[in-house]
Amino acid sequence: MTDHHQTNLMTLTRYVLEEQRQHPDATGDLTIAMNAVQLGCKFVEACVRKARLINLVGLAGNTNVQGEDQKKLDVLSNEMFVNALKASGKFSFMVSEEVDDIVVVPEELRGKYCITFDPLDGSSNIDAGVNVGTIFGIWRLPSGPRATVEEILVPGSEIIAGGYCMYGSSCNLVLTFGGNRVEGFTLDPAIGEFILTHPDIRIPPRGKIYSVNEGNSMYWDDATRAYFGSLKAPPADSGRKPYSARYIGSMVADVHRTLLYGGVFAYPSDRKSRSGKLRILYESFPMAFIAEQAGGRATTGIQRVLDLVPKHIHDRCAIFLGGADDIADAEAAFAANSNWLDGSQK
Repeated sequence: MTDHHQTNLMTLTRYVLEEQRQHPDATGDLTIAMNAVQLGCKFVEACVRKARLINLVGLAGNTNVQGEDQKKLDVLSNEMFVNALKASGKFSFMVSEEVDDIVVVPEELRGKYCITFDPLDGSSNIDAGVNVGTIFGIWRLPSGPRATVEEILVPGSEIIAGGYCMYGSSCNLVLTFGGNRVEGFTLDPAIGEFILTHPDIRIPPRGKIYSVNEGNSMYWDDATRAYFGSLKAPPADSGRKPYSARYIGSMVADVHRTLLYGGVFAYPSDRKSRSGKLRILYESFPMAFIAEQAGGRATTGIQRVLDLVPKHIHDRCAIFLGGADDIADAEAAFAANSNWLDGSQK
């Protein structure tokens, strides 16, 4: 809760407005767009907090484009974000994990941005009370409101804003507009505003924690086995201690810990998912952008994540995300060992 003796609060809205003032040519469109994102996050947070009480847990009876069973809260969260973003008048297209096709905004409400989002990442954990979250990325469309859908499938390096909102014991929104700045805000329910609590987040170059689903280790390639083996049993001459394993199974929660404490989060390719498992546009790109702006890195193992160019809105990729030195070690393991990504693994 906000200290009520503190009256000069840096709210998320104030922060975005101050960022706008630093760019004399800014139109304010991105500020309005972020207000819509903020509204969606507040709505979902309120629903997550009382999901059991108002019967929002359990399955909705549908599956999404990924073939995953949709939870009731998945559907509600997606509808809220689509409606809030559409009403802002600043987006022409939306890409959601929960919708098969691109959401095209009516012509009279179209703007110069495209947004990609996972409205409720980790929702399979919600019945167990585990942290879940929303992930989003924003792109400027070169043709503005007259843009075509082809302008969505671009390299991740063209992203202009990325963030996530984590719903748990507190509601935390982490955001970057580039410029090597990542800021963290916490929702104060007493005043209904996100307050800056984690200014200028920086990922330590090397951490002590690795986060990966080792239940898939029997399907890993030699490069992935070699890398995680080196974390659990470092070479004697390295002077490093073994890393600790921490895996929640909700990308937002695992990445949030990695941002604050360092280390590496990974969802590598394996025999079952040769290209990787996480969706490029609305999971990997925003998180990779945040990691890089916080001084870290993100790679597939053989390529920078933000250099990928998806061919379909729901394309997937592998990802290793974390401190710069940790990710350099992962890339070295892939350079020295066979892997699924370049076809050298048999």
